[in-house]
Amino acid sequence: MLYKFVKMMSSIISMLPRAVWQNIGNALGEVCWVLVPRKRKRMAIENIMCSLSLERKQAYQIAKQSTTRFGKMFMEVLRIPTINKDNIKQYVAIDHPEYLTGALSHGKGAVLATAHSGNWEMLGASLAMYGFPLVAVVQKQTNGDMDKFINENRTKAGMHVTYKTGVREMVRMLEKGQIIGLLMDQDAHSDGVPVEFFGRLASTPSGAAALARMKGAPIIPAFITANPDGTHKVILHPPEWVEKTNNREEDLLLMTQKLTNIIEQHVRNISHEWFWLHNRWKSTPKISK
Repeated sequence: MLYKFVKMMSSIISMLPRAVWQNIGNALGEVCWVLVPRKRKRMAIENIMCSLSLERKQAYQIAKQSTTRFGKMFMEVLRIPTINKDNIKQYVAIDHPEYLTGALSHGKGAVLATAHSGNWEMLGASLAMYGFPLVAVVQKQTNGDMDKFINENRTKAGMHVTYKTGVREMVRMLEKGQIIGLLMDQDAHSDGVPVEFFGRLASTPSGAAALARMKGAPIIPAFITANPDGTHKVILHPPEWVEKTNNREEDLLLMTQKLTNIIEQHVRNISHEWFWLHNRWKSTPKISK
């Protein structure tokens, strides 16, 4: 039932003029901010104050912007079916695509390390539409209908979809020369490695470093940001290579820290587009002992 409703909404939103669906998204975003629990808002504001050395008023504005933008982002996700390889350049431009092309030229595939910043769904879809063989590693949605709708859009965009539990499939795809896209900026609890993020230890997924080290593949840090006119820009960084020594844990720790530093710098540059409502440092007390 929900799947059919979302499909119908996708069709309706796709027919609306840009100004109209953007205004709907902005209004939806304002509603989302009102509905965020006070405790969650306070956590986000305090983390912004601590991370960016800002006063509470400034931190409040960033926390609100990072939340309200989800309204427009949701509208964009609903409209992804209207975008394809023929018109993608009207919506998304790629900064330094040669970094990814060069990384793939080694014949070992690549790992795309990214974060919950900007419209990360558009990031994966746009790279696939530009012809890059992207494998989206995703978290299974609690609601089956939403999971079906989102994965259907990912597949139509040209991505191969696998869940986080499909490690063997990721390895096989990497061996075939494909790009494994991994989000690595959420609290990993006891499964992560402790690295510094904005001066505080944060439990961080080491999957990007582990996969790259296992197969000798390059890692490309990648982000997406919104332009003032509503289009997007994909920001690709030069490839990173994991040093393979006899100390696997140290190798993973060093690369995970390096990638986290890159994510931190991106968040500093475009702080309002990062997902501050997530409690990134939730496991800090445990891993600090």
